[in-house]
Amino acid sequence: MAAPPPPSTGPEVDLDRLGQVVMCFSQTIYRSNGVWEGPDPLAPMIPLFILQIMTAILSSRILNFVLKPFNQPPLVAEILSGIILGPSMLGNIEEFRKHNFPNHNFETIETMGHFALVLYAFLTGLQMDVKAIVHTGTKSRIVAVSGSIFPFLIGAGFYFTLQTDTQSMIGFIFCGSALTVTGFSTLAKILDSKRLLNTEIGKIAASSALINVALSWVLLTIGLLFTGSLDNVQWAVLCTVGFVVVCVNYVRPLLNWLISKTPEGQGFSEFYICSFIAVICAFGCFTDAMGSHPMIGAFIFGLIMPNNELLRTAILDRLEDFVMGILMPVFFLVCGLRTNIFTITDGDTSIFTALALILLACSAKIIAALVASCYTGMSTNEAIGLGVLTNTKSTMVMIILEVGQVQQVLSVQQYSMMVVACLIMTIVATPLAARYCPKQDLEPYKRRTIQNAKPGEELRILACIHGTNNLPAIISLLETSNSTVTSPITAFGVQLLELVGRAPAMMVVHSSGSGRHVGGSHEEVQTSQIISTFDNYELRSHGVTAQVLTARWSYDTMAEDICKMAKEKRAAFLVLPFHKQQGTDGEMEDTNPAIQTVNEGVLLSAPCSVGILVERGRPNQYAKNIAVLYLGGPDDREALTYARRMSGLPGVHLTVIRFVPAKDVSADGAVEDPDLELELTRETSFVTVSIDPARDKEEDEELLNNFRTETAEDDSKTFMELVLDDEEEFTKAVKSLDDRSFDLYVAGRGRGVSSALTSGLADWCECPELGAVGDLLVTSEFESSFSVLVVQQYVRTNKGGAGGGSSSASSTGAGGSAAESMSQRMDADMQMDMGFRMSYSDEPDAAYDSPTSSISRKQQQQDHYIMV
Repeated sequence: MAAPPPPSTGPEVDLDRLGQVVMCFSQTIYRSNGVWEGPDPLAPMIPLFILQIMTAILSSRILNFVLKPFNQPPLVAEILSGIILGPSMLGNIEEFRKHNFPNHNFETIETMGHFALVLYAFLTGLQMDVKAIVHTGTKSRIVAVSGSIFPFLIGAGFYFTLQTDTQSMIGFIFCGSALTVTGFSTLAKILDSKRLLNTEIGKIAASSALINVALSWVLLTIGLLFTGSLDNVQWAVLCTVGFVVVCVNYVRPLLNWLISKTPEGQGFSEFYICSFIAVICAFGCFTDAMGSHPMIGAFIFGLIMPNNELLRTAILDRLEDFVMGILMPVFFLVCGLRTNIFTITDGDTSIFTALALILLACSAKIIAALVASCYTGMSTNEAIGLGVLTNTKSTMVMIILEVGQVQQVLSVQQYSMMVVACLIMTIVATPLAARYCPKQDLEPYKRRTIQNAKPGEELRILACIHGTNNLPAIISLLETSNSTVTSPITAFGVQLLELVGRAPAMMVVHSSGSGRHVGGSHEEVQTSQIISTFDNYELRSHGVTAQVLTARWSYDTMAEDICKMAKEKRAAFLVLPFHKQQGTDGEMEDTNPAIQTVNEGVLLSAPCSVGILVERGRPNQYAKNIAVLYLGGPDDREALTYARRMSGLPGVHLTVIRFVPAKDVSADGAVEDPDLELELTRETSFVTVSIDPARDKEEDEELLNNFRTETAEDDSKTFMELVLDDEEEFTKAVKSLDDRSFDLYVAGRGRGVSSALTSGLADWCECPELGAVGDLLVTSEFESSFSVLVVQQYVRTNKGGAGGGSSSASSTGAGGSAAESMSQRMDADMQMDMGFRMSYSDEPDAAYDSPTSSISRKQQQQDHYIMV
């Protein structure tokens, strides 16, 4: 009997792959001899890839330009450009699709699009402030929670309605997550364009959007973890959570240590930036190996990056334009190529069912806002407006849908319907916001000056601080301002930080006691000192409510931003630090020339009275010997009124010195003609005020007579009148006051009028923003240590009507080129209302005229962070 044949040793056959169609890629990377090798120059991969990138960038930019007059955010142009190039429109043309976006090249462009997501996720994490999410207000948290639960449930119902028998159940996470997204960056642009930044609705929408952004990343991570093998999902979750813990507890301190070794002011070299990009890729590989996605690792790395402004700016300068301008249009092109509007009615879905589902998806946030209104006290119209605003989408929604489609848990039909729904939500947000959201209240507040305040009325002071070296003089001035229970003071201390590079503008409202910690960066230490100083001032004073804010603004817009804040806080007096300080040799030295430009801009368009505070020597806790140099005019009247308030403090002596030109005095010592003493000056390049000389003189005499009458029997108050011949005698008289050892000189800026004693001095001012008298006190040699407060009174102009525009006036030397350009650019009220700014609390700033409500509101404050 023959032996059986030996077993076959040939190659094993993979039976599962039999019958599959496999494409063979025979095209080259590029041609060596161009079109001479063949008729189709786009057959190689590189020329075709370059053409696709160029098409994606140009189409998105052209659409963005076309939609700009309609106030549509850039996201709309990005999505539309992808849809136009995809199978829904041009891609449906066979020749166009075959030559420009052939199927065999889709994997190449898709790879680049998803690499863009990795870098985009890193930039998102880098610019996200976790503290902003933790410290949002109560209303914002209610809106955010409601705006997450109800849209998620509606999105899940949307998915199950269109689910097929072959689809995974996990797809509902992606549909639900897409409807929970609120695009913070897109929302910020809409709020700015529609002037809704300072409305309560705008504040709540912006704050709740921060929570939704963080929650969207959490939901995306969960969806990615569960789209893998369910048998190993527990290990994927544990590994991802462990990776986050290790990054926060070990990697972040290591990065802090490495950055601390960089010499201060040296900056960060290309080596640092390239190293960080390499770490981004490494983090992406780790999280992908753990079962989530590379962009999750990049996002985590961005979150744990040290809070170093120079490093953040350096990274954004090098990456942001490349990622957002080149890579992200490719990603949106990939999204558009996956979108096919013709599939919306696939299967048993009718056009009416499809429209009903899209409408339901678009109304998800509105339904959530209506539910939240039951707990927040909003009206129906306000809830609808809030729902429209929070319905705004961002790139995040396209990321969620794209990942769901790549993971094959979303069908083309579901994907396309969700893209259309999200596009509609974002398009209608701008017009509907104008319809349902109440505009910012532009009605000017009443108490913009100290002189016009009612007896016992709360005085609201906004003090700007560029550094801790400004603190002693400002706190001394606030102490001297004489706060009492019957005449309280609300003081806002604003720490001003320069906005460097591409870092986001930021506003922080600090709570009482939050500065009692040590450590951190130099800026954080300064902030802690400022908070502690204002807390101590509030504790040792009666009738004082103090609040500290930190603002990070560009010097180019800082003047406008300060004016806006003063208007928001209903300030009656705005204190600005001088740009010079006394050096060790007694000379006044520049600290930052940019501060002078900021001060000039504020004087031009301030919504209230302004004081520039100059420190010459170390001030006492409060000024005990005050001098008012009086020449006449609205600024001097404001200065005298403020000084009279200070003189009510026990132990304070006030001396009012009136300077009168000798040629205007008759034999009996009376001023002959008021028109001769004060001469109006006009400057066409500045906002001017119409002043009646006779009436102005009457107001001066009335104020001075009242002061003499009320203080006739008061030894702590002195009034004297000096009759002088010219500027030389005036200069000698002012310098002779150095023997009197005054702690504080208060003088008007002299805007709008000029005395015969100072007209010559005004032409030689080194610091024109101080006026002739203030400049003399600052630039002359004095042996004693004192502070100077130069006051400009707010004066309403005639334009705008009774309830409309108002502005402070400026005259000779008020500005400089920066101030002039600001005046020519827009009218003063427009300056106060325009620009990009986010608000700091979602509670309305109500009851400004009530001291008790202001004090009670202080007890409920928390730190609020908003980035724009």
